[in-house]
Amino acid sequence: MFAGIDEVDWASMEHAYGPADDVPALLWGLASADPARRETALDGMYGAVHHQGDVYACTLASIPFLFELVVDPGVQDRGGIVELLTSIGGIDLDEDDEIDEDEIEGAANYAMAATAVTAGAGVFFELMSDEDPGVRLNAPLALAALHDHPDRVLAVLRERLPIEPDEEVRLALVEAAGRIALRHRSLAGQAAGWLTRLAGGGFPPGLRLAALAQLARCAPDALPGDVVRVVTGVLRQLRAVPARRSGAGPAAGARPGAAAVEAYPEAVGEPPAEERSAPAAARLRALPDEPVVRPAAPWTADLLRTLHAGLDDRVAERTALLTDQLRSPDRQQRIDALRMCGGLIRAWRGEYGELVRLVGEQLATPEPRLAEAASHVLEELFGLAAPAADALAARVAADPGAWVRDWPSGPPELGSAVKALARLGDVRALPALAAALERTEVPHDVGFAVGCLGAAGAPLTGALRRGLAALPLDGRTHDRAGPLLTAVTALRADEALPEVLRVLRGAPEYRGDWVRTSALRAIGSFGPVAREAVPELRALLRSPGATSATEVAKALWAVEGDAGAVLPVLVEELRAERVHEVRAAVRALGGLGARAEVVAPRLRALLGHGEAAARVDAAIALWQVTGRTGESVPVLLAAWEQERQGRVRVAEGLALMGAAGEGSPAAEVLRAELSSVRRHNAMDGGYASHDTHEDEKLLTLCRQALSGRTGKGPTT
Repeated sequence: MFAGIDEVDWASMEHAYGPADDVPALLWGLASADPARRETALDGMYGAVHHQGDVYACTLASIPFLFELVVDPGVQDRGGIVELLTSIGGIDLDEDDEIDEDEIEGAANYAMAATAVTAGAGVFFELMSDEDPGVRLNAPLALAALHDHPDRVLAVLRERLPIEPDEEVRLALVEAAGRIALRHRSLAGQAAGWLTRLAGGGFPPGLRLAALAQLARCAPDALPGDVVRVVTGVLRQLRAVPARRSGAGPAAGARPGAAAVEAYPEAVGEPPAEERSAPAAARLRALPDEPVVRPAAPWTADLLRTLHAGLDDRVAERTALLTDQLRSPDRQQRIDALRMCGGLIRAWRGEYGELVRLVGEQLATPEPRLAEAASHVLEELFGLAAPAADALAARVAADPGAWVRDWPSGPPELGSAVKALARLGDVRALPALAAALERTEVPHDVGFAVGCLGAAGAPLTGALRRGLAALPLDGRTHDRAGPLLTAVTALRADEALPEVLRVLRGAPEYRGDWVRTSALRAIGSFGPVAREAVPELRALLRSPGATSATEVAKALWAVEGDAGAVLPVLVEELRAERVHEVRAAVRALGGLGARAEVVAPRLRALLGHGEAAARVDAAIALWQVTGRTGESVPVLLAAWEQERQGRVRVAEGLALMGAAGEGSPAAEVLRAELSSVRRHNAMDGGYASHDTHEDEKLLTLCRQALSGRTGKGPTT
């Protein structure tokens, strides 16, 4: 084995962690009889030689030896090596991909790897009938991804399916067909036809679900019109039929071609007659009476995720399917459904009332993982969690121990159920928030939660004042004061002025600017009743560098209303080097209204700023100080197209200006947004916890702008 491996100059090559002279040891480790050594070697190949999908010279040099390993029946765990080869050779570079000069070598390595692995891909045909189920599991996808005769591969997949004894391998054969359909559109119709037959009655439910999932990916138009009914029927069959243990062969005496069907005599493809005659809604609401709940096979969740991804923007069908999944007696299936619910609602707009109510029902389960998963989904929904409000309140009342979560390192935070309830503005969150405020170290997010309650949070003012009064003014003040000052600001709790002034005056040197900024925002929220703070504010205004001049000016304007005192400061801040400081000054100038009309030329110059967010702020402020929309609206509409993540601010500006009259360009873009099913900030492969809330806020602003309900114009 490995003839010529010592002749390769491994030391002259590098991988992700330095010289590649350890690669021969990794290759020999893959051939070891010791399972632990094989696992370590495979981890090393992925971690260094094929780090995060990269292909190095040593990766290329390893390919012949990896092929030697996969064809040797004496080597164990060869399925993992087949998967490694598939990853090394399966990286596609599209013709439209732009390659930087620094990436030329890497791109060449990818191309050479694809060529080398594809040239040897014929061996995967032989591995389709290997004795090792792990090898057979990975061979179909290797062929689908690498072989340059996909029509031959598709034929082999079809031939192999009736005689393949392992259930998971059969699912891999189906997935490989879907992969071929996606990569080779000329074969999509042929593959879809086969998948359609497999999705019909008479086949095992797992196989049917796999076929439906691949149809959703590669040929969604070929899905049955009643796909929800079909899938929910298949899921019931999966719950009723124990999954065959991976690697188990067909029953003794079974004819080879019928092993799959005979293993599942219940797979008749139709629900019971009484279900066929019932309305669809009633079928979805009725949970089967299953005294014994068999957990679904572990691959069920993967297939359902693939199906949901393929259904894409068919929100109503995905919602109905998830509704059924959440009624499953299988707790693990409900946990998987909750994760899919979060992904659906986060990316797509729709009617989710019943689905959210069912998410709330999971809070009452004795299974901690299920209840926790449900509360995490609900905490991201803000107002959309309203159908689950009662369930959230019951959960919060029943489990005071979960009101606050402490961590070994880092500040404590509110429990998910408390946050979700508070974000609904529900007063039933008050006891939990009051308890959190009495702690020596309050949760870092309690201030935002209190703010969500609005006026209903007023009973917490006393606890906030006590917390601020007892706060040590030391090196940790910035962490401890932040949540309390955020809450006081949101409530406009002017009774707390003495405590806020104490913090402002005693802010420590360490991160004192953060502490003062939070205190200034609280004072500004109090308005004219905070006149006691004017001398302090004027002193800070004369002390450049002590804290943000813009924050001081905003607070002084809110309390005293003296434009002459703050205007020169804000104009000076327009010259700041940091964009966020310029934007803060622009917004503050807009807040002065017509009193700041003298700065209109400076704001007009910022309409050409290099950052879209700064242009948007300048356009809104220019309207606020002049009352004219002519220059501002085109800037806002251009930013709408250029910066999707900034659409909430643009819509806010259009709503304030009343610039979305019938037939206007603004009205057209707002109506187009309201008609879109996909959320404006949906991202592939990532998300933020407030994404759904931000998108719902955008929709509200769009409707407000179109209705003609505008904000204030220029003030005098």
